[in-house]
Formats: sequence, C-alpha cells, structure tokens
Amino acid sequence: MTVWGSLARWELSTRPIHPESRLAMQRRWSELPAEVQTDNQLLGRSAIGCEGTHGVFPKCNLTCSPCYHSADANKVSVDGGHTLEQVEKQMAFARQMRGPRAHAQLIGGEVSLLPAADHAAALAIMRRHGREPMSMTHGDFDYDYLLDVVLDDQGRRRFDRVSFAAHFDSLMRGRRGAVRPHSEAELNPSRARFARMFTDLRRQHGVRSYLAHNMTVTPSNLPEVADTVRAVLDMPFDMMSFQPAAYIGDDRRWKEDFSDVSIDAVWSQVEAGAGQSLPWRATQFGHPSCNRYTTGVQVDGRFTVALDPDNARDIAARDTLLAHAGGMVFGGTPWPVLAVKLVRAALRHPGDVAVAVGQLRRIVRRAGGIRLLLRAALARRVSFRTFVVHSFMDAEQVAPAWDLLQRGVMSDDASVRETQVRLQSCSYAMSHPDDGRLVPACVQHSVLDLAETRQLRDLLPLTPVEASSRPAGLTAVRRTGSRVESRQSAG
Repeated sequence: MTVWGSLARWELSTRPIHPESRLAMQRRWSELPAEVQTDNQLLGRSAIGCEGTHGVFPKCNLTCSPCYHSADANKVSVDGGHTLEQVEKQMAFARQMRGPRAHAQLIGGEVSLLPAADHAAALAIMRRHGREPMSMTHGDFDYDYLLDVVLDDQGRRRFDRVSFAAHFDSLMRGRRGAVRPHSEAELNPSRARFARMFTDLRRQHGVRSYLAHNMTVTPSNLPEVADTVRAVLDMPFDMMSFQPAAYIGDDRRWKEDFSDVSIDAVWSQVEAGAGQSLPWRATQFGHPSCNRYTTGVQVDGRFTVALDPDNARDIAARDTLLAHAGGMVFGGTPWPVLAVKLVRAALRHPGDVAVAVGQLRRIVRRAGGIRLLLRAALARRVSFRTFVVHSFMDAEQVAPAWDLLQRGVMSDDASVRETQVRLQSCSYAMSHPDDGRLVPACVQHSVLDLAETRQLRDLLPLTPVEASSRPAGLTAVRRTGSRVESRQSAG
C-alpha cells in the first residue's frame, strides 16, 4: 500500500463517526416506527443494535425449562467447520448492511461444545468483520478450555480482550455441582467460579474481559431475583441481564404460566436487589415493552446512574452529545485511534467538551464526590455496571405479525399491530445472507428455527451418514469433531 493509501486509511479510521456507520444509523432511524422515534431512543442515533448468529451450533448439554431452541436442537452434531462457514457468511452480510462496527453474539446452543480452536477462530472472524463478539454460554466449562480459546499453541494471547455472557438460573438441569438446583442461591458458587476464571485470566495473562450475567425469569424464581442481584453485585460481572420467559421454542419445556412475569415485575425485583431505584427512562433501546436498560458506576456498593431522567442538565447533555457524537465507537478501539477521534470530535464541536465535563462532574457528585470516588478506586470498589431486562414475545404473537410484515401489511388489530411495531423496533437482529434479510431474534426463534434446525439435523446428524445418502440440496462440510462431545446432552 502506498503512503497516501496508508494516510487515507488512518484518516478514515480516526474520523469520530465512520461514514458507513452514519449511513447505517440514518437508515435504521428511518425504519423505526414513529412511536419509538423518541428523544431517548438510541437506535439509529447512537447505536445500530446488537447482532447474533443462528444455525451454527444448536446443541446444548444442559436442559432448560423453557428452552428457546426447537425440539430438534440436540439432534444436531457440533461441527467447527460448519460454524466457521456460517459465521463468516452471516458477519460479512451484517457488515454490508449495518456498517463497520457492531456488537455481535456468538450464540447457538452451548458455545463451549465447540472445539476451542474453532471457538477462537469464530471470534477472530467476527472481529475481522468489525464485530465486537460476545460468547454466549451456560458457564459450565473449565479454565483450561478458556485458556485454549484465548491462547494459541505457543501460549501467546490471541486476544487482548474477550466478552462472555453466562446464563445461570435454577431452571437449568445438568450443571456440575448443581444438577437439579432448588434455588438460585445454590448457583452462587457456580456464578463466582465462572467470574473468577476471568479474574485469573487477567492476572496471569493480561487478557481483559467483559462479563454479563443472564437469567431467565418465571413465576417460580421471580421472588429470588432480588437476592440474586445482591449476590452478583459482589462478583466481577459488568452487566446483569434478565429475560422474562416467553412461549418460544420447545413446547415440551413450557412448565409454568409465563404471563405472570412482566417487565415491570422483574425490574422491581432488580431494584430491590440493588437496594435503590434504578432510573432508566433517559435512554431506550428499541421498544420499551422489549427492553429496559440503565448504566452507571458502582461506588462502594452503591449504583450511580450515568444519566438521570429527572435532571434537566443530564437530558440536555444527552441530546447534545447524541446529536454531535452519536455513533462514535469506544469499545474495542485502540487507544491511539480513540484519542485522535476524540480530538477531532472536540475540534468539530468545541462546546461539547464543556458539556461532557459537566456531565462527568454531576456523576461524580451523585457518587459521593471525588474524595470518596478516589478512596473507593484505590480499594478496588469502583466498577461500571449495566442493568437490563429484555422481554421476548410469544411465538403465537410473532408468527402472524411477521407474516403480515413480510407482505407489507400493518394490521388493524391493536394487539397484532403492537407486535409488528415491536418487531420493527427490534434491537437484536440475525443475519440471513441467503435471502438478504436481517431478522429480529423473536422471529428467528418463533418462525424460522424449526425448519432451519430440521435441515441441520440432516446436514449434521449425531451419527455420521454417507454423502450419497444426504438429502438433496445439502452440502457436506469439513468436520473437526468436538472437544467436549463426550459430555452428552442432558436432554
């Protein structure tokens, strides 16, 4: 590459907002229904939304009630070659449609059933396409597996930073040390053990991490959410995410009346566990019936929100920074590049420096002042925390609403129309390059998974078949085997 070419690449990489990101966000904003184009909406103004893989490794070795995968999921073998092929195709399409940067989940059944080398290769593919990957797991794997993912055969770091989301709840069966838990508290040692692996990873190998704690909520464990929050707040998780159960996936696993658990009920439990109100109306991802979100700083056990919806100066700062800097990427950006981005943004809008400093001062003041913050930081009692509730919709709601949307029809029925609006506002998309679509996660699990998994069952059977006996239209893939295949599915 010529000197001028290198300079052009550097100039583009240090722009505060990449032009393709700006175009993707403008397109996303224009696609949002009018009722969610609110002042606090982040989709299309600050972020494009999250992405997730599908049809890559549906098999899992725990049994959950409910389970959002189809009944055939555990009849599909784990194949690293297939996974890498699909991740490559899906992420390339996402890059094409949604710009050069986004958060993406490596999600299917259980990610640790992938051979460690293939797991690492999938993360590398996602990064190459500008995605910030998060591996979705039940967390029941050993430290050696984590090392095999993060380090190469010579013990050198493959990644400087990794993100994992671990799902823990008492609705899961088959976990080592808690095969059939009777309470959420029984899982706290497993939660702590999982988080400790990443503390050890940073101490021993200098690899940083971002950890999310996920939990499905049904009537049976709703009263335990508050105690779970209290326990997890003492662990090094960066995010706590809760999902009210929905009637999606394998109907054999629908054991309770999920309608008894609302997003408001779960949020109230989260606030009880945090011991304080958790203001969330200053920002919104997608539809308020789907997502509730707040982020801030935890100082000496007390959470301070980054944006207070009742503080007029906070809201004014939000509006200014969203208008001028919405879409600037911080996570995963090398420090030299980020520094130049910030300088260029400040030169373009000099007044924003005072706005950002003023917002920082208000956060510090709410957290107890600079002296308390410094003392807590020296004692390692300061951390950034995010609380999320994400509410999926029932399959019987999604299927008719999606069918009408595919035909370009908005329903006259209020309930169906609300579902359509929620689908149009979805912050979590899955890539379908074969037919050129980005599909909401609720549609993937409610409408598309069943046929897709049946096809995978024929393509990747648990018992290998001769190529000549494969159904027409299915292509053979490279097989690598599974490092953990000996741990058979509990389902």
